[in-house]
Amino acid sequence: MKRVLALIATVIIANGAGARPFNLSLTPDIAIYDRSETIEGLTLSIWGENQQTSLAIGLVNGMIGQSAGLSAGILNYADNYKGLQWGLINYTKQDFSGWQGGPFFGLLVSAMNYTGGTMTGLQLGMVNYAGHLSGLQLGLVNYAETAEAGVQVGLVNIIPNNEWFTNLPDELAPAMIFVNWRF
Repeated sequence: MKRVLALIATVIIANGAGARPFNLSLTPDIAIYDRSETIEGLTLSIWGENQQTSLAIGLVNGMIGQSAGLSAGILNYADNYKGLQWGLINYTKQDFSGWQGGPFFGLLVSAMNYTGGTMTGLQLGMVNYAGHLSGLQLGLVNYAETAEAGVQVGLVNIIPNNEWFTNLPDELAPAMIFVNWRF
């Protein structure tokens, strides 16, 4: 199967020295290029997993290392990512910079966005989580372990390191309905 995919890639694109502008992937182990290769261009996959600077379209898009671009799928996951993760579930293990969102029930929100490290930018989802927030969370439930300069708008908004109304206007409270912030 790998040989067939490699032949298709050779026909579709000229394979330049070290350039990996295109990848097709059924799974990370059945793909034109091994998961150790960096893709700079377009990835089409059922389930792909490479370090990328690309447009990734698939059911499951996995980005390893320092990746960037636009990921559109049901599940997008990454080690570190800069750009747009557009899916029902967006997961970044460490740092994310950009916009996490998706097409949930026809809205421009995802079901869940998770960033384990620093989230810089916008999370637009039903449930949003950031290890460290530096941006905006819009959703039903928003949670940030810590925040540097962040705003949460939703039904439940939690920033545990905030104190109760003692540092206004720089921070509001550890938990609030409708809006919470820390600057």
